[in-house]
Amino acid sequence: MTATERRASASLATIFALRMLGLFLVLPVFALEAARYPGGDDPARVGLAMGIYGLTQGLLQIPFGMASDRLGRKKVIVFGLLVFALGSFVAAWAPDLTWLIFGRSLQGAGAISAAVTALLADTTRDEVRTKAMALVGASIALMFALSLVLAPLLAAQIGLGGLFAFTGSLALAGIAVVIWWVPPEPAQHVNRPRGSLAEVLSHPALLRLDLGVFVLHAVQLAMWVATPALLVQAGLNKDNHWQIYLPAVLGSFLVMGFSLFPLERRGYLRAVFLSAVGLIALVQFGLMATALQGTPTLVNLGVLLFLFFCGFNILEASQPSLVSRLAPARSRGAALGVYNMLQSLGLFAGGALGGWLAKTAGPQTLFAACGGLMLLWLVVAWPMYAPGRQAVVAPA
Repeated sequence: MTATERRASASLATIFALRMLGLFLVLPVFALEAARYPGGDDPARVGLAMGIYGLTQGLLQIPFGMASDRLGRKKVIVFGLLVFALGSFVAAWAPDLTWLIFGRSLQGAGAISAAVTALLADTTRDEVRTKAMALVGASIALMFALSLVLAPLLAAQIGLGGLFAFTGSLALAGIAVVIWWVPPEPAQHVNRPRGSLAEVLSHPALLRLDLGVFVLHAVQLAMWVATPALLVQAGLNKDNHWQIYLPAVLGSFLVMGFSLFPLERRGYLRAVFLSAVGLIALVQFGLMATALQGTPTLVNLGVLLFLFFCGFNILEASQPSLVSRLAPARSRGAALGVYNMLQSLGLFAGGALGGWLAKTAGPQTLFAACGGLMLLWLVVAWPMYAPGRQAVVAPA
């Protein structure tokens, strides 16, 4: 990477990290703390308060991505962070569950993921794009692991309102990063001709990746509906689940660094990509077998989660890189907007359907459904091929 590429990658990964740390800190304690609000005795409304963030974010990813194509990436990112911070402070102040739902929806309205990844694509070359996207993915995964350790401690000291206020402060810090650390947008990107949403939605290879990110994140959230209970059954108290998650995440980064990047340079990106999809499918069926046996062990679960994060992190790094390389430069924000919209809707669908399946059919059926979805994705993704470093193209 050049100095500008390293600066762009580090600064934009920091923006993601600041934003996601605030979000992740809330999630482990949200359901318990929200139940104490007036109106919090309704589990359905508590679930709405938790999930509405993903819904509003998903719906606004395309408008924000297209706006970044026309108005410039940094302006849209700053505006989105301001909206996210406002929503965080509303949620911090919220006197009842209704206002908490409104604050969470405002948080989601600051949908900057497409603009941030588009700017990262604008400021990096194709041959280092996957590495840059991997840095962003690593920052998100590390924030997730860190939040599992910090959330119970901070919630005990400052409560849910304090966590939301802290989240808003992190978003304001992200604005400072945009203004003073993120490199300027390349002039040719600021003055580029306008693309169209139709151009993105008629591209078969992009549509394959859009389906993939929906499935990946639906499976990710759905499996987490039932996985914590398996860890408790294996004898690990919920406050100590990070002892499994953190080593699995960190170990998977090492695997990604020694597999994805060298193999991509040698022209094996397609094989690595499809192997990661298949690996996650196998993990889901492994979790299904574990749930059926009814006697999970920490070693078994630890290995399965390590393998899951290996596949997940490879896909998280390679998919947005491929979207940015396949999309015409004039429509890059729109393409990443569609991609991030499907990502957010996948999280929303995974939480809703995962909870329903776990309740009505049991965790073994939930994991079987997740494995089936991954196999469906594997079939759809199979025709892809990688002609060198420039792009991965799937025939129409």
